[in-house]
Amino acid sequence: MIPFRCEIGPGAPVHEQVGFAARRAIVSGRLQPGESFPSVRALSKAFKIHANTAMKVIAQLQNEGLLEVRPGIGTVVCAPPAAARGERARVLGREVERLTVEAMQLGIPLEELQCAIAAKWKELTA
Repeated sequence: MIPFRCEIGPGAPVHEQVGFAARRAIVSGRLQPGESFPSVRALSKAFKIHANTAMKVIAQLQNEGLLEVRPGIGTVVCAPPAAARGERARVLGREVERLTVEAMQLGIPLEELQCAIAAKWKELTA
């Protein structure tokens, strides 16, 4: 059983969509440090994706320090790495810019965007 959901749609590479869903489950606490992460076979079967795509998702999350392979145990969730403030800003920079531009194109005022972000934050941490 896969402990997170992902609706694969057009517009972004599949490995990024599945990786984002997994990342969200890890940072929101739905997947706890030390918990088993689904295998390549389980991911590819659950999301109907190629095994190479599933391997790419796992490799990406390993490179980010969110997963680790433990011999004899399998792939497990790591504690999210503590990043310095500047590093966090750098990682989020592109996404924040994309969200800001999209909000401006839709005519969403800053206050409304901040409220939407705060509501999503609460939803993910509840």
